[in-house]
Amino acid sequence: MTKNKYKSLLIIILILTLFSLQIISAKNLPLIDTIITVDPGHGGRDSGTTYNKILEKDINLEIAKALDNELTKNGAITYMTRTQDVDLSSIYDARKKRGDLYRRLLFIKEKNSALYLSVHINWYKNENYQGAEVLYNPINEDNKVLAEYIMKQFKKDLKSNRDIKTTDLYMYKNTTVPGVLIECGYLSNYQERKKLQDPKYQKQIAASITKGVINYLKNKDKVKYIL
Repeated sequence: MTKNKYKSLLIIILILTLFSLQIISAKNLPLIDTIITVDPGHGGRDSGTTYNKILEKDINLEIAKALDNELTKNGAITYMTRTQDVDLSSIYDARKKRGDLYRRLLFIKEKNSALYLSVHINWYKNENYQGAEVLYNPINEDNKVLAEYIMKQFKKDLKSNRDIKTTDLYMYKNTTVPGVLIECGYLSNYQERKKLQDPKYQKQIAASITKGVINYLKNKDKVKYIL
């Protein structure tokens, strides 16, 4: 075999190897190179909803960490708006809550996020209410599609009987980046309150959200075409 033929053969083998690796990556890492911002709600001075010494902000952070890990395992490039018990407001903000939310929006945009996932816990005066649910703002048509896919997984994996809803809250109506508000359950419900504090259940929620995101990215254009 001549030297030139040998080089050509090596190049062909290299190309085929790289192509095979891409196929394997796409199959085993379905979120590869997808930039996702995970937003644990509340933090710092803002505890969110509470039950005795159980604080929403703490549970949000633990679920968000589990979600961040699950997304990364599937190839996503992830960023978290907070990794500690802090809010994002500035000392110069006259309205601390608005400042916190505004900086979360900036964070999502600055990271060039393909989508964001805002993690929260629900509360209602009727203690019988339970179940994870997803809220979206129609500012972006993809938001409803994403909400539907995650909600479908919640119904399947967590046996939730909730449905998607719209939200007009400041954060979600002020960014065109696709994303949703995820209420992972009701702190006001006794049984769900216990589950939400369980690391195993937190990981289950994270896995369910991740499967919803994967299905959304695989099928969103088909769904939009059908609609």
